[in-house]
Amino acid sequence: MALGTNLSLPATRKARRRRGGRDADQRLFVAVTLVPTLLGLLVFWIYPLANGLLGSFTDWQAFASSREFIGLDNYRALRDDPVFVKALGNTGLYTLMYLPLNVAIGLVLAMAVEGSGKLRGLFRTVYFLPVVASAIATALMWKWLYQPSLGLFNQILDLVGLPTQSYLASTTQALPSIVAYSLWKNVGLTMVLFMAGLNGIDRSYYEAARVDGAGRLRLFWGITVPLLRPTLVFVVITGIIETLQVFGPVFILSSVGANSPPGGPANSTMVVAVYQWAVAFGQLNLGYGMAMGMVLFVIILGVTLTQARFLRQSWEY
Repeated sequence: MALGTNLSLPATRKARRRRGGRDADQRLFVAVTLVPTLLGLLVFWIYPLANGLLGSFTDWQAFASSREFIGLDNYRALRDDPVFVKALGNTGLYTLMYLPLNVAIGLVLAMAVEGSGKLRGLFRTVYFLPVVASAIATALMWKWLYQPSLGLFNQILDLVGLPTQSYLASTTQALPSIVAYSLWKNVGLTMVLFMAGLNGIDRSYYEAARVDGAGRLRLFWGITVPLLRPTLVFVVITGIIETLQVFGPVFILSSVGANSPPGGPANSTMVVAVYQWAVAFGQLNLGYGMAMGMVLFVIILGVTLTQARFLRQSWEY
């Protein structure tokens, strides 16, 4: 008995060494896989966030030799800054105008293209082209379309006998005009996302509902919308993040001349990201700009978490 036990000990040790070797290989693989990701997270997310948070508590002028700690003074100044308050309102208004239309139009286009038969690929390509086109080139093209005297939109209005519009030069029309461009530019991506969601719905649900006498509206609200919930959550959350930090369309389209900086006319299109750029890189007040960035970050985080919790609640269907 003792001899059998002694003979089994070397085999047990060898098995343990093999398991230990496999465990070490697995740990090495995990480390090699995670280290680049963690380094990227540290360099491109955690460090900028920490630096922005610390910088927001300082009087930091660009090219200055030192920073002066001023506590919450930048945040108090933001509270009393009428341009920042206006920018916050414009950012919220842009989101409220853009997001519902983007979701609704994207879903309608997705359902229409899915039902277009052999032309499905053609329509999908046509609607998706603006998404992959250059943002600068397309924004400049729309800037010409909005041009009061030579722009295509006013040429069409004049041709049919309707009064021409000011578009980007109007304090009431400028922001909706930018929203219209953003919808044209981005709705193709929303359409493709919804098409992917629609393709994931089992057709048997529709067939069973039709047997029970369900019409199109009942099929849409009872099957399509509930089963598109994961896609809808993704589209809404990414849309909120995108619109609350909108910069490019406003920066390009609202700059109508040397005497009209971005955000005009009369700050009617000034959004937080554009104002942050103007303060940090125009006035070289980096500390104040970082305070704006932190306020915007907190707003985006709060709204996103609230929307995610609301949209992920269980639906009955």
